[in-house]
Amino acid sequence: MHNVVHQTAIVGENVKVGYFSVIEEGVKIGSDVTIGNNVTIHAGVTIGDGVYICDNSVIGRWPRPAKASTVKVDANLEPLVIGAGTTIGAGVVLYRGSRFGQEVMIGDQASVREKCHIGDQVVIGRGVAVENEVKIGSYTKIQTNAYITSYTTLEERVFIAPTVTTTNDNFMGRTKERFKFVKGPLVKKGARIGGGSILLPGITVAEETFVAAGCLVNKDTEPAKLYVGVPARTLRDVPEREKLENQE
Repeated sequence: MHNVVHQTAIVGENVKVGYFSVIEEGVKIGSDVTIGNNVTIHAGVTIGDGVYICDNSVIGRWPRPAKASTVKVDANLEPLVIGAGTTIGAGVVLYRGSRFGQEVMIGDQASVREKCHIGDQVVIGRGVAVENEVKIGSYTKIQTNAYITSYTTLEERVFIAPTVTTTNDNFMGRTKERFKFVKGPLVKKGARIGGGSILLPGITVAEETFVAAGCLVNKDTEPAKLYVGVPARTLRDVPEREKLENQE
């Protein structure tokens, strides 16, 4: 089948591997796992039971930043861990040093960088880019082509609509001073961010906030309020029937 499986890899029962895949040293694969064609699983990765990995994905890749990049390689990155029941789409790239909970869904051509922590039953849509050192709480959904910048925190049950952009740097100049202030947004439990919205660095989107499509959020929001416009402003309260406590 033209696959390469290192002799130190541990492979569970009923694992199916497609053509031209590579499984490197020290990989641990649970039972009932399906691995597609032309998949590379880098050294040390742990994959839970029942995981499905589609074609052309790269799992556990070491970061290789440019010399001019502000992100430097950490030689002590722990191997990637993927929880049971996770589905990984085609052409996905997941980096070493991150950890995924159970039953995560990652859409085609998405990427998740190093030092990220992803909770259970998170959905990361097609083409989503999650940068390094991001935390995503359980049951959060991030839709197609959203950009989640470094040092962002999304708490539980957050909804991020397509093409939302988060930012972490307010400095125009490329001075060293800016590194002391780099910080992504904090989006708290149950908040919803509408399509095409932009969140500026370091802001807090409060619990149950509803940011309408196309907003520019440049300051902290109040809980359970609807925000609209550029810059975002309060329009009204979020109706009681739309709060998390009243959802099925």
